Amino acid sequence: MKTLLLLVLTLVADVLIAQSTSSHIRLIVLTDIENEPDDSQSLVRLLTYANQIDIEGLIATTSIHLQKRVAPETIHRIVDAYGKVQPNLLKHEPGYPTAQALKTRIKKGLPVYGMSGVGEGKDSEGSSWIIRQLEKTDARPLWVAAWGGVNTLAQALWFIQKTRMPQEAERMYRKLRVYTISDQDDSGPWIRNMFPHVAYVVSPGYGYDQATWLGMSTKEPGTHPECVSDAWLAENIQQGHGPLGALYPDVAFGMEGDTPSFLGLIPNGLNVAEHPDWGGWGGRYVLQQPKEVVVSARKPAGTPPEEPETRPIWTNSADSVLTPVTFMAPVSEPKAKKSIQATIWRWRSEFQNDFAARMDWCTKPYTQANHPPVPRLSHPETLTVHSGETFYLRAADSTDPDGDSMSFRWMYYPEAGTYQGVINYENFVSNIYEARPIAPVVTSPQTIHFILKLTDKGIPALTRYKRVVVTVLP
Repeated sequence: MKTLLLLVLTLVADVLIAQSTSSHIRLIVLTDIENEPDDSQSLVRLLTYANQIDIEGLIATTSIHLQKRVAPETIHRIVDAYGKVQPNLLKHEPGYPTAQALKTRIKKGLPVYGMSGVGEGKDSEGSSWIIRQLEKTDARPLWVAAWGGVNTLAQALWFIQKTRMPQEAERMYRKLRVYTISDQDDSGPWIRNMFPHVAYVVSPGYGYDQATWLGMSTKEPGTHPECVSDAWLAENIQQGHGPLGALYPDVAFGMEGDTPSFLGLIPNGLNVAEHPDWGGWGGRYVLQQPKEVVVSARKPAGTPPEEPETRPIWTNSADSVLTPVTFMAPVSEPKAKKSIQATIWRWRSEFQNDFAARMDWCTKPYTQANHPPVPRLSHPETLTVHSGETFYLRAADSTDPDGDSMSFRWMYYPEAGTYQGVINYENFVSNIYEARPIAPVVTSPQTIHFILKLTDKGIPALTRYKRVVVTVLP
């Protein structure tokens, strides 16, 4: 009875604390930094958003490619460079933490691979730090972005299971949201099997060919490959952007393969962290139980064979490769091919420009840099209409802090809703602040997602969004 009462009081306290704390996403990063350059690249980008994401841990770990060492010293070096530009970042937006504050959150896991680092006597400062963050009286979910292996998280969960009362342990499991860049050790499948209430986003298996995160740097025609070229990175990130940009390394295998793990957590009006199926800068994922087992030659010798997933996970889903330039396509038009990578690269020019602008903030005064526009709707972000009804989408009150001219683009995102048919409009125009869709005729309630893309004409051009979710009733 005392245990139950304590749990109830703790939950009440969590709610009260949450009402008075930041609405930013809480994030811990597990990184096999020094395996290849992309982790350092992703860390540079993440730090430019340190005022919009609460970075609660930067933990150096191992992975399938870095099995016997961890490199917290590289994290310290990049955070030190951030500290040199942090005062200038504060000229553009408030809330950037000091480098000293971030350095207290740099930890390390054990320098061993996978499940050999999980069990009795396998605790590390990294696993203990994860437990400490889960124990905080903060009701917000705790996201863990795994850029490498997850055995440090697995050890934390193992310790919680062994040392906490079941109700308390369950509460901690349910606060977790894990985004793993594929499986980079054998502890990821173990977590998904042993802890079914831990929310998990992953392209499962050791094979990378069918992974959503490849959309970060793939260079097929139509993906805006110029935005991920060596020349673009040199001009917009590496050169002339202060000590943080100077530490952004050249690309070896692919640019920032780990970055999608936090792109979807940035508060830009499009991303909704608790709805991976709605799509955003980090991709779009659906909750399902994969039927196929991904087998790869990348696995180290002696690793147990891959097993089927034992429960639903948030995993790969496809968007149309062709982003519509108009609201509706002719009914006779053949359906475009689908691609899981398109759920990321469809936003590429927008999130790359956003990164470039923040790198400008590292060195430029406010008046010489660009800042994102502020979209404002004239109605709620959720609407309910009936079949055949004309309704209005309007954002005339949007503004730009720099006084820039702005472009409006209303976009229908069929894959994000339950209705995926054709939408008709009254006096159709897609590039002004107002649109007038006509609700389709439905026989059961359906949801439709409309996205406003508001882009200023500054340099680089910056985009913010508003998502309107419309429920159509019969």
